[in-house]
Amino acid sequence: MPNPIRIMPCLDMQNGRVVKGVHFVDIQDAGDPVECARAYCEAGADELALLDITATVEGRATMRDVVRRVADAVTVPFTVGGGINDVASAAAVLDAGADKISVSSAAFRKPDLVAEMVQAFGPDRVTVAIDVDQNDTLPSGYEVYVDGGRTATGADAIEWAKRVDEFGVACILPTSKAGDGAKTGYDLPVIRAMADAVSAEVVASGGAGTLEHFYEAVEAGATILLAASVFHFHLIDIPELKQYLRERGVNVC
Repeated sequence: MPNPIRIMPCLDMQNGRVVKGVHFVDIQDAGDPVECARAYCEAGADELALLDITATVEGRATMRDVVRRVADAVTVPFTVGGGINDVASAAAVLDAGADKISVSSAAFRKPDLVAEMVQAFGPDRVTVAIDVDQNDTLPSGYEVYVDGGRTATGADAIEWAKRVDEFGVACILPTSKAGDGAKTGYDLPVIRAMADAVSAEVVASGGAGTLEHFYEAVEAGATILLAASVFHFHLIDIPELKQYLRERGVNVC
């Protein structure tokens, strides 16, 4: 039987606070990270993601003090990303209490780093995040973006995902720049293409706005359902989502 579907609220961090934007901009405050993390655990989240969304572009390390405080509060595995650019910075985040690290821009710029992290920490502790946007000139129609979605690379997103998969990572997290925060639905074609191309688990990220959007992502091949806005602002609550998916025959945690 395939892995049960997991629900993963995402805490985007800026200046020590949880924030949420639309299309990676128009940022608004969404609360204290420890309070949010604790509330999500109590609500039935299966995993959590903590992403320091400006660490890379500001050229600084992830806020490890926040990681420590969240680690003390959570009862589920949590992944930390943002500003992790070598094995040492990844180790520091894991030592601060994170269960997994997520790397994006640094992985793209130094692909061997992915293999080094897998060797150092094991495949289950390494997630590669891939920010994507549509580009019809590329074979898959999707382009890799780095620097928090700010910088186009000219690289095909599905080809990059295949290369990442060859390094043995357990999880790949594509986020659609067009869908981020828009609540118009996940970018199903990129989820489907990535799930078909790799053996790693694929996270659906960017655009959830309704219960149906989550089910569509499962149908497209995602096994982890990540969302932020709909959870932060109680448009959808996790018990409601899990019940909805169960009623449609989805095996959820």
